[in-house]
Amino acid sequence: MTLMQSKAAHQEHLRAVSLRVTKPRLAVLDAVAENPHADTETVYRTVRDTLPVVSRQAVYDVLAALTTSGLLRRIQPSGSVARYETRVGDNHHHVVCRSCGVIADVDCAVGEAPCLDASESHGFSIDEAEVVYWGLCPRCSAPPISRPRS
Repeated sequence: MTLMQSKAAHQEHLRAVSLRVTKPRLAVLDAVAENPHADTETVYRTVRDTLPVVSRQAVYDVLAALTTSGLLRRIQPSGSVARYETRVGDNHHHVVCRSCGVIADVDCAVGEAPCLDASESHGFSIDEAEVVYWGLCPRCSAPPISRPRS
């Protein structure tokens, strides 16, 4: 998708959820699309590259509005800061590296949302399952490169 196509798509998505199209909202959507699973600070720094006058609070407010509207998904694995992604509505899961903290998407293990059955619903109408897998990413689990001794 080209930059023009993504801008047009972002504008369309904002209008579809009854949000005004603003430069900060477009910049935040671009930043999260370019940096999946980005934390707030990364989103803020990326937005500042294109909108140097935007405040940190404005970025926080936009992230909240876009998350509430369903255009962004906020995830927060245990021990991690909040992170954002544009992949919404498909009930996918995540795998997190215990060493470096990198996060990757994992598709549902079984079928449609909630894609896992709870052993007891306690009367709830369950519509989503959130699973976080933990381990070491390929970079962190690779054996260290040994150097020949001089």
